[in-house]
Amino acid sequence: MVEFLDILFEKLEDHWVKIVTAAIFMFVGWLFGKRRAAKNWEKREFFDRLNVSLNIIRDGNLKIRTLNETRCELLFPNSQAAQAVIEAAKKTTLEDPILPLPEKDYWYYLNAVLNEISEQFATGALRSDLGLPVSCDQFVICLTSEADGNIRMRKVRAMVIRKSLLENLPKECPKLARKQHSTRWGTLQKLAAAYKTTPERFMVVELCQ
Repeated sequence: MVEFLDILFEKLEDHWVKIVTAAIFMFVGWLFGKRRAAKNWEKREFFDRLNVSLNIIRDGNLKIRTLNETRCELLFPNSQAAQAVIEAAKKTTLEDPILPLPEKDYWYYLNAVLNEISEQFATGALRSDLGLPVSCDQFVICLTSEADGNIRMRKVRAMVIRKSLLENLPKECPKLARKQHSTRWGTLQKLAAAYKTTPERFMVVELCQ
């Protein structure tokens, strides 16, 4: 036991500078992380979170339903892809809420979102393949981050909406469950216009239930 302690103290003596330096860096990193988290909370900005929301207009009412929410780093293929999404979300504007990602990369990001929600519709896909009763429709997925000051929190948001609805939005604003949902109505209008001119920023998928 004495010999073990002697060896341990000898190692600590030889490497104490490295150990202290590492501890200082860890403390500084923790301090900056805590400060950044506090600032994000104060500004209600959570760009590292991705919310997948289904947008419905039925009987003249706009309904928003969350299908999934997770951290970007858990959803996208690697940390570099996740960081690219986060940085793109910070650049969206009130006029253009769609993430400004490279056109050649859009499919990969949207496909990652599809993979995340596919499990929820796996039973419907199997029933459809077996010829069993099931309801299927085409939906459009788009990556956004609403920059309107009217919203409570800024996040990366994957909008999911029936293709037929996006192509034929009502001219009049539907009834809103909350005042803040006026931002979502504005976003859907912008998505409908963008879908006609830049369809490469969207993914069309069939979902069955």
